[in-house]
Amino acid sequence: MRKTIIIICLLFINIQTQAQTDVFNALLKTYVDNKGNVDYKGLRKNRALLDIYLKHLDNTIPGKRWSSNKAKAFWMNAYNAYTIKLVLDSYPLKKITAIKRQGKNAWKLPIAKVGKKEYTLDYIEHKILRRWHDDARVHVGLNAASKSGPCFPPYAFTEKNINAKLEALMKKFINDSTKNKISLNKVEVSKVFEWYQEDFTSKNSLVDYINKYSKIKANDNAEVVYLNYNWDLNEK
Repeated sequence: MRKTIIIICLLFINIQTQAQTDVFNALLKTYVDNKGNVDYKGLRKNRALLDIYLKHLDNTIPGKRWSSNKAKAFWMNAYNAYTIKLVLDSYPLKKITAIKRQGKNAWKLPIAKVGKKEYTLDYIEHKILRRWHDDARVHVGLNAASKSGPCFPPYAFTEKNINAKLEALMKKFINDSTKNKISLNKVEVSKVFEWYQEDFTSKNSLVDYINKYSKIKANDNAEVVYLNYNWDLNEK
């Protein structure tokens, strides 16, 4: 009887989590276009869905028995939701880098409330996602709130879709000629690949990683150049 009650409770929590993820998914589909631009003005006037999802995050303690994919999807969604909140709270805004509070930048503010604990965006990215999941693809799934960042996906991540979605996002990012320029002898890539180079080169060279997704294959000894990064807000 006791085991039955526990199983029922776990099923209820899982269903509830999925329902809340569906809420965030609906929000993104409504306010983010296929180019990753966010309608912050529209969102600011209609924050109900975001507030519902943020309350869910605050009330959810990530399970120790969650699969890696489930935990990764949960924390990536949390990062993206709180990045949106951060921008909305400071809107109108030209660049997320302009946000400063008590001497701290946007990524060092303890704004993310998950399971009744407070986190910074930096902590979620570096201490949770990068440390525990060892997946360079997370860098194309996080909302950088900037024009030069990877295309912000107009959907929420789930345990089931995260691998396929991250693969598609990485392929889209690397082949986006406004973000990266790949040729036979020269690889001009986003600063993202410089900032997190250790993630992309843990198993092979950066050129090897780029070639895995690029339609144009660069030579092994191709010159690598990092492009200037545009921090202007990824706004519609």
